Amino acid sequence: MSLNHVRPWRNIYRRKSRQIHVGNVPIGGDAPIAVQTMTNTPTTDVKATVAQVQAAAEAGADIVRVSVPDEASSKALKEIVAESPVPIVADIHFHYRRGIESAEAGAACLRINPGNIGDEKRVQEVISAARDHGCSIRIGVNAGSLEKHLLEKYGEPCPDAMVESALEHIRILEDHDFREYKISVKASDVFMSVAAYQQLAEATDAPLHLGITEAGGFVSGTIKSAIGLGNLLWMGIGDTLRVSLSADPVEEVRVGFEILKSLGLRHRGVNIISCPSCARQGFDVIKTVEELENRLAHIHTPMSLSIIGCVVNGPGEALMTDVGFTGGGAGAGMVYLAGKQDHKIGNDQMIDHIVELVEKRAAEIEAAAGE
Repeated sequence: MSLNHVRPWRNIYRRKSRQIHVGNVPIGGDAPIAVQTMTNTPTTDVKATVAQVQAAAEAGADIVRVSVPDEASSKALKEIVAESPVPIVADIHFHYRRGIESAEAGAACLRINPGNIGDEKRVQEVISAARDHGCSIRIGVNAGSLEKHLLEKYGEPCPDAMVESALEHIRILEDHDFREYKISVKASDVFMSVAAYQQLAEATDAPLHLGITEAGGFVSGTIKSAIGLGNLLWMGIGDTLRVSLSADPVEEVRVGFEILKSLGLRHRGVNIISCPSCARQGFDVIKTVEELENRLAHIHTPMSLSIIGCVVNGPGEALMTDVGFTGGGAGAGMVYLAGKQDHKIGNDQMIDHIVELVEKRAAEIEAAAGE
């Protein structure tokens, strides 16, 4: 029996959206919520860009976006697509020709910003290229680059203006019989973003790409994204997401998965449950967790590990995890396996021992899944 059946208050009822594909990745419908990131290397530096794409994919990214600002970049894109282990989205701004070139280069999706790509005729040419080469399209509305007539109408960026922009460009795509599209309505303001996505979710059945744009540095951006995206996901809104951080793209992927894991929407890797530590701790919890996070980063199998400094909450947390360690006295602690006390081990051996146990448990889970 699943945890959701035992605890129905944990259920999230996802909004029903139609499904499209970005390469071989389904977006919307009953597909898992996809995690995306974006490279920040010069696209013309193929080696560096491919390395960044591969690192993001290893961290779990389902899709990676690459900026295509000029013709040299669209030429480089063909090589990047050929070496990428995941579908590539071409990020197009200002010049519609880059969209056509990117479709020809093998991009799985074209991200176009309706506020700066040009008139409807140019958008139509991008649609034709996408159709001819099997690309999907993301309509990417940003509060910071809304069309002039909408800014004049509303006076400033706001949810109504963002949604109106999205719906205008949905009309263009659908007037040309193109329905392989997803939409985003991003702002750096959490309230504006959430309100815009709520309105858009009621106005269309298209899959939605979530994001709080220009969220900030690692800590502040993670918090803003967790609040904004977390609220939307909790309401069942969202089919794919990117956490926009002024940080390594791999960190965006990790944070994205942590947000989804916290809501039970996706599971990947070891979920470490640990205490903040206090004077009762029987070992250095903070240092231990930091080292375990690094040493267990290679494990993709979903599983749980509790690391608790003392016996106040340790046994209770260990009841609900695959592997657990609770600090005790005299330089040793208790190891729990599948929620049950199993054996004691010294603190000086604890990290190596836990890594070994987690790797063994991950192998067992993988073997059982393959039967």
